[in-house]
Formats: sequence, structure tokens, C-alpha cells
Amino acid sequence: MIAIVREYLMPKIFKSAYGLLFLTSFALISGVLLKYGLSINFAAHFIWALGGLAGLIPAIVWFIDELKDRQIGSDVLAIFSIIAALATKEFLAAAVIGLMLATGRVLESWAEGEADRQLKRLIDRIPKQATRVLSNGDLEIVELEQVKVGDRILVKSGEIVPVDGKLLESAFVDQSALTGEPIPVLLAIDESVLSGSVNAGNNFTFEVTLISSQSTYSGIISMVRNSQTKSAAHVKVANKWALRFVPIALLVSLIAWLVSGEISRMVAVLVIATPCPLILAVPISLVSGMSRAAKNGAVIKEGTSIEKLAKAGTILLDKTGTLTHGGPEIMEIITSDGLTKHMALQIAASLDQYSPHIVAKTLVRAAKLEGLQLIAANEVVESHGKEVSGIVNGDRIRIGTPPLQLPKWAQVDYPLIVALHINDELVAIFGFDDPIRSDSKVTIDNLRNYGVTQIALITGDTESSALKVANELGIENVYSSATPANKLEIVNEFAAKKTGFVVAVGDGINDAPALAAADVGVAMGAKGVSAASEAADIVIVEDSISHLVSAIAISKLAMRKATQAAFGGMGLAVM
Repeated sequence: MIAIVREYLMPKIFKSAYGLLFLTSFALISGVLLKYGLSINFAAHFIWALGGLAGLIPAIVWFIDELKDRQIGSDVLAIFSIIAALATKEFLAAAVIGLMLATGRVLESWAEGEADRQLKRLIDRIPKQATRVLSNGDLEIVELEQVKVGDRILVKSGEIVPVDGKLLESAFVDQSALTGEPIPVLLAIDESVLSGSVNAGNNFTFEVTLISSQSTYSGIISMVRNSQTKSAAHVKVANKWALRFVPIALLVSLIAWLVSGEISRMVAVLVIATPCPLILAVPISLVSGMSRAAKNGAVIKEGTSIEKLAKAGTILLDKTGTLTHGGPEIMEIITSDGLTKHMALQIAASLDQYSPHIVAKTLVRAAKLEGLQLIAANEVVESHGKEVSGIVNGDRIRIGTPPLQLPKWAQVDYPLIVALHINDELVAIFGFDDPIRSDSKVTIDNLRNYGVTQIALITGDTESSALKVANELGIENVYSSATPANKLEIVNEFAAKKTGFVVAVGDGINDAPALAAADVGVAMGAKGVSAASEAADIVIVEDSISHLVSAIAISKLAMRKATQAAFGGMGLAVM
């Protein structure tokens, strides 16, 4: 029956919130002009009745949809009101309620559309095509679905690996989005390379071992879909209040009819009690909150996320790219006698400016931030994933992998160490790490101030790296070396404790299943990682975790305003 109504009684313009708003607005205004401008009462009443029907038909469909989810929405009283108004020929009242229903839907549709527009640039990470190397050495661009096991694929510098495979040459790969390990790794010939990894060095080729639908990235997306399907439906705040208010309004209207003996009194009570504060005031408060959050760097996709975020009890944080910057940064420069740190950085960056390597780019960026003038280099040669050599100012320079035995002055403890040689003499050591964001500590403290009782660090990185970050930020619960499946299990464990809504925050492909399963998933979307952004309910579009605190503060304010408007409006209706 509902399918018949949806198909035949709801043309396309009814299914669109904006189309419905146009119909109901046109009906109300036209009726006013006909009755009070031209004194054509019959035509005015007919147009108003159509306006009421325009609101009634989709409202019935929405009501049945909500019943399927075991909810009673705030539209039910509006349905009774329109039917009663039409039955008693109160056509103006029917048209007004129809317009009110349409306006509420438009507010929700606008908010969702605004979020989609701001997120559109974030959702196209994984490549749709691959560069296949033919048997004669020629290159062919093919759709990802055409890639077969055994094909030879070329991945250029900076590109994303499209499918899983086995390396045909060594490669320097950034796997942070998959594993949480922030420092790029050097993979040898015959080692596996995972789809979703980023080529952080020179071009490389690999042999396909799994087609697109079976690849690592595809498996994670499947987990995301399953998590979204299994997540429990949330009862909207307006529907919670409607469940209490609607029976009272119906009872009062029935009493009015029985006492007065006039059905018009019942209609009057229903029209007055039609929950404008629930249909309009609550969506307005939520849309306002979503708009303010977007201006503060957090795009909230749905109003229900605001309701949940306002009552967040547990925050589960990824490390790499969330609490840390998510990539290698120079933490220390140690030089031998006679060479300053600025001189070492200038020489190294002058040579590395010719390399596509992610570490080389970091050195060049650091030199430019220091205002150092880069020098032209000659005879530049790059040994794949190991070092770059060339002539700078007449000296033979090498920058890359350090020797196995370092002198005492060069002893450092960092995840990544790069050595600078001048004329085959070791003159400087660069220590790289993934530093903690400057606002992470303040963010953790502010989360606790806003009522968050449990904060946990969940990362695919090593235990030592995870504990180092957790100790500095004061986080007691730490889960390291976590796979996407592990993260999903941890989210479900915290959800089972029922200590407030669970919020999961991450930025990588490996975080996507956890974000989809959490009550509220928050993606650090500044770098445009689509799997996380698509799975999340909220996307932080600026590169700062502090926007999470802003989103919580705005959500609490929006819910407070919605509650005040709803209870104030219902109180006036009762009076």
C-alpha cells in the first residue's frame, strides 16, 4: 500500500522537500489573494484544500516509514490536524499546517545538502584507473575493473596504489592511511604492496595479486558497509517529545469534543496543538548548530549527530594524523664540527629539491621555512628509496640512508634517520618523527571539561610510539598495533558499556570501519581520505583536532536551544 502511495500519489515534486515547499507556499498565498483580494471564496478554499493535501500525502508516507523504524514522529499530530481541518472545511488551517510540514523538511534537506556540497571534494581518493604496462613496454590507461591478476601496473610518484600486488622493484611507500605508521617504509622486491598506500618515492611497478573487488581497500569498505547496516537506529529528539505530547493533545481534543458536543472545538484544539515547536523549532536549532559547526571547521552531516555529540561519553582517538601531524617532520639536526645546522639543511635541501621522495620534500619545506636560499645541483642521481647524490658548490653530496655504524656525535633515537655526506664524509644527521599536534593536549583537557568520561588512544602504530604519545597527552587507555577489524571490535566493546554515546575519531582508511560503527564517527578530512570521510558522521575539514571540541560545544548549545523552544512551544499550546 505504501509503495502504491509513494509511486502514484507522490509525484516527483512531492518527493522533493523544495518542491513540496513551493506547492504549499503557492497554495497558501494564492488562496489569500483569491479570498481577500478578489473575494472568490470557492476558489480560495479549493486551493487551500489542495495545499493541505500536498502536506498530508507525504506526511502519511513519512509517518509509515517512521513506524517501520518503531518510532512515532512529530508529524502524526499534523496528519490528524489536516484531516480534521479538511473534514470540517477549515481549509486555511489545513494549508498552514501543510506549509509548516514542508518548511521543516526543507530545513533538514538544506542541512544535508550543504554538508554534501562541502564534502564533495573529500570523497574521491582511491583511483578509478590504473596504468598497465604491456608486454612490449607500452603503457595503457585502463579502468580499475579491467585490471586482472598477473597484470603489471606502474605507480608514479605521489600516486595511490590501486590494487594489491607484489613489487617488481623496491619502493618507498607511505602506508599511514592503512596501518597508522606515520613514517614511509622501504619495501623490497617481491614484498607485498597494499591498495590505498601512497608512492612516496620514485615510480615503481608491481604485479597484481588481487583484483580491485578483493583488495585491502575494498575489504575495508565492505567492513564500513556492514558496520553502517548493523548500527542501531537513533530516536530523534523531536520524536521523543512527540511520543509524550501527541497523546496529551489527542486526549484534550477528544475531551473538548465530548464536553462541547461540537467537532469544530476538537479541530481547533488539534490545529492549535499541532507541534510547530517540534516540526520547525527543533530543526531550526539543529540546522543552526550544523551551520555554526561548519563555519568552525566541522561539517556535520545529520541533525541526529548533533544530538549524540551533545551527550558524548567516550572518545576513541586515532594517533597518526589525528593527535599527530601524520607525516615525517625534522625533529633534530646534529652536525659535525665546522658545519652549522642551517648550512647542513641548506645543502641537503638543495640536493633533495630534485627528488619526489616524501622525506626530501620535508627537508626542502623546512629549508624554505627557515628562509634558506637553495643552490642549484648538478649530476643528480637517485638510488631508488636509498639516497640522492650530486654536486653542490663543487662538492660531492649524498643524502639518504645512514651507515650501520654511527660515530658518537651522531647517536640519535628517531623512527627515521637521514645522513648527509660531503665528499664521502658524514657531516650531519637528521632525525625525523611524527610530532604531536600543538593543540592535542589542550583538546584532551577540554574534552574532559565537556563531560567526556573515557578517552582512549587506538592506533595501528607500534606500542612504544603509542605509549609515548599517550603519556605526553595524559591518555590512560591505549590500544596499539590495531588492525581495522581490531578497531571495530574496540568500538563495539565501549558501546556495550553504555557510558554515553561513543565518538570515534580518525583520518585513515583503516579507521573507516570504526567510524561507521561508532555512534558518531569523526573524520580528519583535511587531506581528503575518502573512506574515512564517507564513513564518518562529521568531517573536520581543517587540519586541527581542536575543532572536535568546538563541535561538541556547539552541539550542546544547539540541543539546549532546541529543548527550550520545544518545551516553550508545547507549554503555550497546552495553555
